Amino acid sequence: MAQTAGLRSEVESFQYFIFNTIDSIVGVLDGLSAEKLNWRPIAPATNSLYAIATHVLGNAEENLLGTLCGQPHGRNYATEFSTAAAGPDTVRARWVELRERVAKSFVKLTREDLDRARQHPRRGIITGRDVLIVVARHAAEHWGEAQLTRSLMNARRNSDLAKDL
Repeated sequence: MAQTAGLRSEVESFQYFIFNTIDSIVGVLDGLSAEKLNWRPIAPATNSLYAIATHVLGNAEENLLGTLCGQPHGRNYATEFSTAAAGPDTVRARWVELRERVAKSFVKLTREDLDRARQHPRRGIITGRDVLIVVARHAAEHWGEAQLTRSLMNARRNSDLAKDL
């Protein structure tokens, strides 16, 4: 019994941090116009808030449902950075559906699922536990990127307002 409780606690801990991080990334989109969702900082190789959120959801879907739980997924990496947003509703709806699927799948995870080595599409052989770490780390990295992008967007807007004075 203690082993099952320990497993639940471990999976629930990963779920809590992954979900809260992605909730925060998706929340950054709230109230933004399509123009702001698609805005990119002027530095090379930067992403819009919409692209960041879409990419994080694709990564979570592929890794948590596909790699960890062995379920089909619909990730299309090629479109994650090129698709333009009309509004935040599409991302929010996708996250609500994905969040529910992941939560239901996590209930079924066993200690063997976390310990078992599996083939990751880009990282080679990793354990199920490693998949959870990869997703948590990846989401946290992009949370920072989303926060910085939102700050740069707000600073640009404030700078534009100051020019009008």
